[in-house]
This record gives sequence, C-alpha cells and structure tokens, in this order.
Amino acid sequence: MEREHIDKVFLGITIALVVMGIFVFSSASLGVLAKSEAKFYSIIFSQIILGFTLGIFSLILFSKFNYRFFRKYSFIIFVFAAVITALVFVPGLGFEHNGARRWIEVGFFSFQPSEFLKIGFVIYFAALLSLARERVRTFRYGIFPFLALIGVCGAILIKQPDAGTFMVIFSAGLAMLFVSGTKLRNIAVLGFLSIVGMALLSLVKPYLKARIITYFNPGADPLGASYQIQQSLIAIGSGEIFGRGFGQSIQKFNFLPEPVGDSIFAVISEEFGFVGALTLLSLFLIFAFRGLKIASNTGDQFGRLLATGLVILIVFQSLINIGSMIGILPLVGVPIVFISHGGTALLFALAEVGIILNISKNTKKI
Repeated sequence: MEREHIDKVFLGITIALVVMGIFVFSSASLGVLAKSEAKFYSIIFSQIILGFTLGIFSLILFSKFNYRFFRKYSFIIFVFAAVITALVFVPGLGFEHNGARRWIEVGFFSFQPSEFLKIGFVIYFAALLSLARERVRTFRYGIFPFLALIGVCGAILIKQPDAGTFMVIFSAGLAMLFVSGTKLRNIAVLGFLSIVGMALLSLVKPYLKARIITYFNPGADPLGASYQIQQSLIAIGSGEIFGRGFGQSIQKFNFLPEPVGDSIFAVISEEFGFVGALTLLSLFLIFAFRGLKIASNTGDQFGRLLATGLVILIVFQSLINIGSMIGILPLVGVPIVFISHGGTALLFALAEVGIILNISKNTKKI
C-alpha cells in the first residue's frame, strides 16, 4: 500500500534542523556584526530571503512536483548545471573570495552554482543507473558513467578550487553505485583510488598539502594553516557539557574564521556544549536513517537512487564539516547544511528535501 501523503516524520526532522539553524545562526552572526555592519545585513538578507523564504517555497513546490519529470530531462539538467558552474571563471561574472572562485554575481545578487551541480549530478546519474538495470554490474554501464561524470565535475570544481564539494559528489555517487547493485569490490577500488588521487593532487595544490599537514600536526602553523582548527578546538573545549549559554560564545568575536560558515559547529559547541553538539549530530543521523528508509521502500529504481543520492549529499557534507572542526578529518571548507550561512546552499537543500518528500509518496507505509 502506497502513501497518500508525504513522510511527516522526515519533514519534522527537517523542520527541527532548520529551526536549530536559524537559532544558532542568529547568535553566530553577532560575530560578523562586531566586525562589519554592512556584511552582517548582507548575510542576513542572503540567509533569510534567499535561503529560508525561497527555500521553504521550493520545498513545498518540489514536494508536489512529480520527481519522475527529472528523469526525462536529466541530461539537460546536468549539462546546464555544469555550464552554469563553469561560468564562475568568466571575468566580470564570477568573483573570488578567500582564494576561491566559487560564486557568480549578477547585480546585487550572488550565488554558488556548485549547489546546482550537486543535484544535477545525482539526477543524471540516477537516471543512467536506473536505465542500465542489471547491466550496472559491468564496467561499461556502471563504473564508466560514474568516472565520466565525476571527471566533468572534478575538472570544474578542483579548478575553483572546491575539493570539499567534489568529495561530497564523489561520495554520493559511490552510495548510488552501492544501491544500484554494483560489485562491492569495484566500489572499494574507487574509494581507494580517490584517496590516492587526493594525495597526488596535494602535491600540486599547496592549499590541499597545507590542510593534510595540519590534519596530522594541528600545531604545525598556529598562526597560518592551523589557525582555524586551533581556535575551533578552543571553542569546543570551553563549551564543556552544557555550554556557556545562547549568545555567550567568545570565540566568534575576532577569533574563529567564518563563525557563521565553516566554523559554526564550534560556536554551537561553545554555547550549547557537548549536549548541543550531540543533539545536532543525532538529528542528522535520524535524517539519514529516515531518508534512506524512504529510498529503500521506493518501488521505482530511479526514485530509490535519487533519494539515496540526495540524502548522502546533505548528511555526508554536514558530517565532513563536523569531523573537520573536531580534528578527525582534514579541513575541506564545506558548510553544515541547514545550519551554516549560505543562502544558495539552504535554498537547494530545502529543494532536495522537497524532492525526497515527493518520492516518499511513492513508498510503502513505514
């Protein structure tokens, strides 16, 4: 028996994450206000108008929009997303921030097109794998399409550079290969090759090399490459069990780089302690469990693969951020979905949730 309505449990978890995000963001943004009033109002506009308001609209829209439409136009969606993302290299259109060229600016409006590329990849790859069916176990219909699409994404993202987003896309692709029935041996080989590839890439990309050195020796350059992780660990440690209290973070003022962005988990830990950090982590794990449950109960192979890819995009990216802030993973510069500043990221994340909710209408009751 199929559902007549969307999965309300999954929707409830999403709402809890978004509400927690607004709550934490309002506190973390005070660190920005202390430095620049103009930047403060800019990020508030981006997060509330572009991210939250348009994001809620997109969630509602895509939860009612039949997800099977994306399968028919999957190739066009992917190509369009790749082209839009590549436009960051066009002078006068793309702009650079902190050494990375990841944004497009049109008038007073700016956005990060790689968020669209992530969805475009998942949609097109889900369509290819669902079309291949049993043949997905072969190199031609399973591994080769993955390598081809990853190659296109990598060529654009590594150039920006944005290794973090590339890792997130790569991981979503591996999860989709697993769900499609690809041999575990092949997936393991791909995972190993990705590690080797990143190690080799670090030899020609100084910023990657610095992050790897910092990972193995956090005290190697406390005023340079290691500064962020040092300040993050200070904030997390000072939060202890229950935290300093809402709005009471000290590190967000003049110490933590990007307190509303990559470092927002440190602000959460400082203000709400171990309990707050564990609550956030638990919400993401429940989000992952429920989302993957929706995927596993979907009779349509395209819907199953699409839901899996979108859930992994959201959860894996967030766990990478959390892991890097506590020092168990190298710093990669990706935000926590629903929580960190990024109007484009929040908008697309809520759109992804809308698609998953639409897929949940086509699952057995769970």
